[in-house]
Amino acid sequence: MANVQTLDPNASPLDYYGWELRRLREAAHLKQGQLGDIIFCTGSLIGQIETTKKVPTRDFSERVDAALGTDGLFSRLVGLVLRSQLPTWFQPYADMEAQATYISTYQAQVVYGLLQTEEYARAVLATGMPDDLDGLLAGRMERQRILGRDQPPLAWAVLDEAVLHRPIGGREVMRNQLVRLLDFTSHRWMRVQVLPFGAGEHSSLDGSFNLLRFDDDPDIIYTEDLISGHMTASPETLMEATRRYAHLQAAALSVEESAALIARVMEERYEDRPQPEERAVA
Repeated sequence: MANVQTLDPNASPLDYYGWELRRLREAAHLKQGQLGDIIFCTGSLIGQIETTKKVPTRDFSERVDAALGTDGLFSRLVGLVLRSQLPTWFQPYADMEAQATYISTYQAQVVYGLLQTEEYARAVLATGMPDDLDGLLAGRMERQRILGRDQPPLAWAVLDEAVLHRPIGGREVMRNQLVRLLDFTSHRWMRVQVLPFGAGEHSSLDGSFNLLRFDDDPDIIYTEDLISGHMTASPETLMEATRRYAHLQAAALSVEESAALIARVMEERYEDRPQPEERAVA
C-alpha cells in the first residue's frame, strides 16, 4: 500500500494548495496520472505539487481549475502560494508594493525586481545560494503582475549606469534584459531613467532605496542591508528620501536619453559578434 504523505492545510499556503488539490482530485475520482493526462503534465508533477515538493505555476492552476471545474479556486490560491515563496522578511514589503499607487526606486546594483526578465532574475537570486531557487523566482515573477493590472501603480525607476554594464547571467541574458528596459520607453505607467557615470558623486551614494505612496495610507521608504529589509514611515526620513530622489532624477538622463544609452550599451557590449578563431600555440 502506498505511503501517502499527510498534509496540514494550515501550515502554509503551499500546504493548503496541495491539500485542496489532492482532496478535489480524489473527489473527482481521478488518479494523479489521469489528471496529468487531462492537463498535459505528468502524474509525478501532480504528486510533487500535492506533497509541496514543487511550487505550482499560474498556468498549471488555470488548467487544474478547468479540469476539475473548481471555479477559479486554484487560480486564486496560486497568488498566495507564490507570494509565500518570497523571503519572510521581504513579504511585508511585497504586500505594500502591491497596494501602492506610486512607486519610485533608485537602484545602484541591479535592475529593479519589477523590471527583471526571468533569466536575469534567476541569475540575481542564485547569488544568494537559496534552497529553493525556483520558488523564489516564481515569487519574484508574481510580483510583476501588478504592472499588468488595469490600473497599475505609476512607477519611476532611476538606474545607475553600472546596472547596464554589470554582465549578470551572461551576454544573452543581459541583451534580453536591456531589451525589456527599452520596452518601457513607451509604457504608460512606468518610466526609466539612467544616472550616468558622468554625474559623478550624487545624493544616494549610500545605496538603493524605494519610495511607496498610497491613496489613504502614509508613504513608506524601503531599504535593504545584507540579509534583511527595512520599512519606515518616519516623516523626517521620508522628507530626506524625497529630497534625494528629486536630486537623482535631476542628475539622471531624460527618459529619451536614457533609452538611447541603454540601446548603445546593448549594442556595444551585448550584441552577438563572431568570436575570434583559436590559434594553435607553436
